[in-house]
Amino acid sequence: MNTVVVCLPDIPGLRHLGDLPSNVEVLLAPRDGPPPDLARVELAVPTRWLRRPLLESVQSLGRLQVIQTLSAGVDWLAGRVSERITVCNARGVYDVPLAEWVVGAILAVQRGFASARDAQGRGAWIELMPRELAGQRVVILGFGSIGSTVAARLDPFGVEIVGVARSARDGVAGMDELDELLPTAQILVDLLPLTRETAGFLDARRLGLLPDGALVVNAGRGRTVDTDALVAELGDGRLWAALDVTDPEPLPAGHPLWALPNALVTPHIAGDSPAAEERAIRLAGDQIRRFAAGEPLINQVPRYLLRDRLR
Repeated sequence: MNTVVVCLPDIPGLRHLGDLPSNVEVLLAPRDGPPPDLARVELAVPTRWLRRPLLESVQSLGRLQVIQTLSAGVDWLAGRVSERITVCNARGVYDVPLAEWVVGAILAVQRGFASARDAQGRGAWIELMPRELAGQRVVILGFGSIGSTVAARLDPFGVEIVGVARSARDGVAGMDELDELLPTAQILVDLLPLTRETAGFLDARRLGLLPDGALVVNAGRGRTVDTDALVAELGDGRLWAALDVTDPEPLPAGHPLWALPNALVTPHIAGDSPAAEERAIRLAGDQIRRFAAGEPLINQVPRYLLRDRLR
């Protein structure tokens, strides 16, 4: 058997990788210190500290065939890898925690938890008239694996769910129908991936189509929303927002979003959990075993998501 060289992050979570075939040679990339010799690598599993050295040398890595990300999003690779390199993501790994965050964020705003917490910090007993979630129309923008999981967890609350995807399919609207749906959406959940088409997609015009009091929930990518337009709507008190991702990110101190009482902001943690990290590492191990055995890889990313460089 030919030796297969793979590069993995040097993290404690590798204990979940599982046994690898005898023909797999593992190179570890430490968090602190120089990366290993990437010229020999055929399959790379990059983490944040390996992204830069990988991108800086990816065009010259003649043996690299596969990049298996530990994230669902791959926008950082867009326009930077040739078609000879297969990119696979961690689709499905983060569905559960992301869906839980979306439901939790909606409830926190709709049922007044966020406002009450703010008042608690001031030591103030305030009067609230929170809205029920039941009966609300929830439009889920980017209705894929995560979107369907969100829908399943929202369904018991008695909401009306409308899924919107890149292309229409049975029971799911297409993006060309969104303008007709926005005026009816009490809650808009943004799960869009970041592409050239979706950058700034929720702009002033589309946000302006939402009804007064609507809640914008973003657990996808910060750059899919025009931040200035959103701040203007929030500043007028017309909309509410629950944001796990922002543009810019990290959100700098002094940014208007921090001070707006109708904005709930969390630091890009919606998909994070020990169980999700374990699933991501197990997926990487499964992919390495498939690659070493010459079997087809799962979660291959469509080329249109990798076509245009975004930064």
